[in-house]
Amino acid sequence: MTTRYWTASLPVGQGSSASSLWSRLQESISKQAFDTALYRFNIPNLRVGTLDSLLALSDDLLKSNNFIEGVSHKIRRQIEELERVSGVVSSSLTVDGVPVDSYLTRFAWDEAKYPTMSPLKEIVDGIHVQIAKIEDDLKVRVAEYSNVRSQLNAINRKQAGSLAVRDLSNLVKPQDIVTSEHLITLLAVVSKYSQKDWLSSYETLTDYVVPRSSKKLHEDNEYALYTVTLFSRDADNFRTKARERSFQVRDFEYNPETQDSRKQELEKLMQDQDTLRSSLLQWCYTSYGEVFSSWMHFCAVRVFSESILRYGLPPSFLSVVLSPSVKNEKKVRSILEGLCSSSNRLSPDPYLTYSLEKMPLLICDLSCLCECSTYWKTEDEGGMAGFAGDADAHPYVSFTINLI
Repeated sequence: MTTRYWTASLPVGQGSSASSLWSRLQESISKQAFDTALYRFNIPNLRVGTLDSLLALSDDLLKSNNFIEGVSHKIRRQIEELERVSGVVSSSLTVDGVPVDSYLTRFAWDEAKYPTMSPLKEIVDGIHVQIAKIEDDLKVRVAEYSNVRSQLNAINRKQAGSLAVRDLSNLVKPQDIVTSEHLITLLAVVSKYSQKDWLSSYETLTDYVVPRSSKKLHEDNEYALYTVTLFSRDADNFRTKARERSFQVRDFEYNPETQDSRKQELEKLMQDQDTLRSSLLQWCYTSYGEVFSSWMHFCAVRVFSESILRYGLPPSFLSVVLSPSVKNEKKVRSILEGLCSSSNRLSPDPYLTYSLEKMPLLICDLSCLCECSTYWKTEDEGGMAGFAGDADAHPYVSFTINLI
């Protein structure tokens, strides 16, 4: 799947049409950069409003786009992590059943969700609020899942460590423990290479050890776990003598009820983890589709508003989506620039008045924006930067969409 696209718009010159410009672009791309995927980006005529509102909106578009794109990538990374942990075969992300790349290249405006007569700022703000709500929901769900996972990891670490630190409850059986009014069974952790020393000396560490009572229960890479039975009154003295010989007596009290409780807790945590992981994964699939759909509508608003600011009114431009290979990027840029330079559609009158609400609005010398295309080079070339803070401006409107 292609992961990087350009959205661009070109002005339609006087006496020309979007269809003829589209044909010229297709022809140029096929001749000079044939491996570049090219699609129409169908943007409806949205409500323009006033110049002040467009300029104010333009200042916020880049910041909002970065936020929306960041949430999209955050959910995608979460999906990839959950699929990896669950062992689920990674599937194509979709928007209402349509793969995301197909949704972008066949974009159609959702009039029911985003009425075209709504002010652009209202559409953008609505998208921002929706994405922010999804991000907050993601944080809550991830925190809940991570909390259960952390509890399980803590239990697993206790069971996976060395015998000197790990939980011993699943290694000791009821028959391994002798408990009576006078006798007690202790658990000793002995270095793997000191087992002979233990077996030859444990009976003589104190006077009240039951002969031949030591039995090995478990052994790992570093230690061996032994039992030893002795009189209860001598337990503290035995611990001291054992420590002097580098034998560690672990504090352990066998309680069947505690054992069952720990086992049930572990099973519940594992069940909760699986349930939360499955629920979070399904939520991420659905939410990614919602975020991506909103993001593409936001991109459409961005292209539309920047095109109005760049080319003037009434709206007359061709918007497209491209996916050039790295080696053909300069060729495609050159093609787009050439078609933009040949499409001078603005009136030469330096004073233009526009308003959808039929209220006069003075826009001074917008025509120079397309006539003087050399001023829309990149900042490195000494030209004028584009609207919305684009660091890489061109004589046409252009933005990059990174799906990953």
